[in-house]
Amino acid sequence: MAHARISAKLPPDIDPTKAPIAFGERALPKLNEELQSPELLTRQRALMALCDLVHDPENVYQAIKLGFLDNLKYLLLDQDSTVREKTTEVLYIMATHNVGRDGFIENRIIPALSQLLNDPVDICRRNMHRAFEIMAELPAGLHRSVT
Repeated sequence: MAHARISAKLPPDIDPTKAPIAFGERALPKLNEELQSPELLTRQRALMALCDLVHDPENVYQAIKLGFLDNLKYLLLDQDSTVREKTTEVLYIMATHNVGRDGFIENRIIPALSQLLNDPVDICRRNMHRAFEIMAELPAGLHRSVT
């Protein structure tokens, strides 16, 4: 007779560093709630999952509309270096999309990011500089006259 054995190991297709994501329209609002969690592991997992989602410009647009940028500004000042690192990575990825760059200007992300110029973590400074480099290529404020 066969006996059931339960392994202590997680299945190979489950990543414990990522938050479980809701489907459809509920995914980003749920992550936005988790970014505000007082629990460190919840914030870290939400940021890991958000890094994957913001590669899609539609998700970036929805995230900006939901107010993610205000929460991300707050997380830039977090005591945990992993939270700051993943926050700068999310912002860097968002800056690669036009809608993300517009959101940076509207929500004053650049002054918030500049607070990390002397951050002790190298990757935070590198992601911040990458976001600044992309933002420097945006001709914001350029007034074109149509003739």
